[in-house]
Amino acid sequence: MKYRHGGRRPHVVVIGNEKGGSGKSTTAMHLTVSLLKRDFRVGTIDLDARQGSFSRYIENRLSYIEATGLELPCPEHRRIYSSTRDIQEVAEQEEKQSLQTAWAALDNNDFIVIDTPGSDSSLSRLGHIMADTLVTPLNDSFLDMDMLGRVELDGEDYYLSPSVYSQMVWEQRQQRAMDRLPPMDWIIMRNRLSHINARNKKDIGQLLEQLSKRLRFRIAPGFGERVVFRELFPKGLTLLDLGDSKGDVAMSLSLSHVAARQELRQLLEVLNLPGHVDEQAGDAAAAEGAAAQLDQTAVSAADGMRAAAGAQLREEVEAASEA
Repeated sequence: MKYRHGGRRPHVVVIGNEKGGSGKSTTAMHLTVSLLKRDFRVGTIDLDARQGSFSRYIENRLSYIEATGLELPCPEHRRIYSSTRDIQEVAEQEEKQSLQTAWAALDNNDFIVIDTPGSDSSLSRLGHIMADTLVTPLNDSFLDMDMLGRVELDGEDYYLSPSVYSQMVWEQRQQRAMDRLPPMDWIIMRNRLSHINARNKKDIGQLLEQLSKRLRFRIAPGFGERVVFRELFPKGLTLLDLGDSKGDVAMSLSLSHVAARQELRQLLEVLNLPGHVDEQAGDAAAAEGAAAQLDQTAVSAADGMRAAAGAQLREEVEAASEA
């Protein structure tokens, strides 16, 4: 397998957000498995080792493989803990050395996916500066929006100013430029907490558009709040592992599974990670495109059933009112 970059350094995808509960580890795992299923070599690093959700996700996957005998793709993983040194300079140097050691062990991969801590720390900054692609999951609420930009209300109008996290990302971008590294592609992954077209949802969308021009990030569709993601964690599985094809985990997919897989495909399309096109990748893309069409058909059918049910309910309400 050739490197995506013709023998150069792996492409680094960093999942970063200084707020917990945004779905960083779930996003990291699904991106990792998506790349593995395209036959790319993938290394992973967990910089949030104290919380360790990403590492546990991978450990659960390995345990499931051992228990079932299924051949599921797995990354080459490294876990890095924060230094316990009392002197800050010594601690930061130790953490930098640990990350360099992990990088040296993984630099034969095509991609390295890094999960970062949900706080501003030396390890988090070291991870962000390595990002060729930075993905920031953001829940669709003003509370989470404050992590990206400070929301101020002037009458009925909202205004935004950069937050501490945005400033940190800007600093790492500047450092990358000084180190003559490629520009960082920053993507805000907008997770939906509700499918209702509420006013707050519209306001957040407008604010993100404003801030994207100022902070130079792109906006990608994220995941809805679906139980299916939480159900997959104990087995270390992703949505891409499920199905009835050879090598898949046999499972009857619900409409929630189908809709969530469609969301994942839309995210990957917007991310547009660099890569070469070969016959095998083309076949995989064609197969995934066919699966996406089937999934979209199922989603459309579900929408039709919901619309019919809504119409019937309205008729019943009107009939009751007339009575």
